Formats: sequence, C-alpha cells, structure tokens
Amino acid sequence: MKVLFLSKKHDVHSEKALTHLNQFGWEVVSCFGVWGEKLPPDAQTWDGDLIISYLSRWVVPESLLVKAKVGAINFHPAPPEYPGIGCINFALYNNEGTFGATCHHMLGKVDTGKIIKVKRFPVYEKDNIQSLLERTYDYQLSLFYDVMDQFYTDKAFPESQDEWSREAYTRKEFNELFKISLEMDEEETNKRIRAISFNEFQPWIEFHGKKFYYKSE
Repeated sequence: MKVLFLSKKHDVHSEKALTHLNQFGWEVVSCFGVWGEKLPPDAQTWDGDLIISYLSRWVVPESLLVKAKVGAINFHPAPPEYPGIGCINFALYNNEGTFGATCHHMLGKVDTGKIIKVKRFPVYEKDNIQSLLERTYDYQLSLFYDVMDQFYTDKAFPESQDEWSREAYTRKEFNELFKISLEMDEEETNKRIRAISFNEFQPWIEFHGKKFYYKSE
C-alpha cells in the first residue's frame, strides 16, 4: 500500500496516528503543515493507493484525490451535524448534549463524502472550547485506530448509516459568531462568550466604527 498522510504540524495526536499507521508496513509519505502553507511538493507529486487527511491544514485538491487508487479519507473533528469550520464553537453555542468525530470519504467539496464511521461522546455543562477540543482530539484518535485497524484486517472501510445533516459552516458564519451587540440579551451574550472565548480569540462589540474586545470575568 502506498499511502499519503496529511496532518497537522506539532500535534501529538497526529504523531500518534502516523506511528500507528507505520506499524502496518505500508509505504507512507507524511506531510505536516500549518494553516496558510502551500501543499508540499511530496504531496503534489504523490501517486498511490490511499490518501489520509488527519487534522490536515490543506484542502486536498480534486487533482490529487483522483490519484488515490483505493480511496481518500478524512478524519473530521466533529459529528455529521457539524461539517465545515468552527464546529466546536457552534456546538457550544447551540448547547449540544453530545459531540463527536467523523471519518468519511473525501470529495472535491469539503465534508460531503460518504461517511465511514462516527464516534460520539457527551458534552458537559462546564465544557469550554479547550476541554471539548481536547476530548474531541482524543476520540478522533480512537476513531482513527478503529477505522484503520478494520481496513488493515478486512481490506475495506466500514459503512455508516449516518449522513451529513447540513451544508458546511462557512468562514462568514464563523466570523459572525464573534459579534456581540448592545441589543443582545444576557443569554445570547453568554452563549457567544462560551462559544468563542479561547486564548487570543474573543468576541467583540463594534461601537462608533471601532472594535472593542469583550472579555468575561
């Protein structure tokens, strides 16, 4: 098996996934990146059997997807109810009781391919972005082990009955979540604070054409 593994630089879960993959004895080309980087030459010229996108910082072009003779799969850090970006943010905003991770086949359009397997877990009352993100990454790694071990044994991927339930969340929708206005009630304001506040990322109020970042106590 010739495999292309696309993942996130300086991430312990990504390193563990690659280590596990290498145990299979396959010929693996791995590329780790950060947001904004161009797809590496090793990926652009790759030709083989399977592409695995695991927390990848690149949208895989269709010209590369068609080179994978067996298939191209992605591990998405959210359940099928939350395709696209900002998934954890929107789940916290919507006060979801469960979250999860999804493995699916890749198509040219992001987060639309047939779903292979979903792993779900509870969201707790005191969860914030950091706690939910960390648990999502743990469950996603467990999902990776499950899917790849079954593929190694059966030479085929599982087939899930789950389906994507909406169009992918967009950058515009995500950016809108940051905005707080003076007209919003306390409940709406608190929902946005919970959904957005994380390190340097904070909701903001626009007043007289200027942005004022809102920090909760």
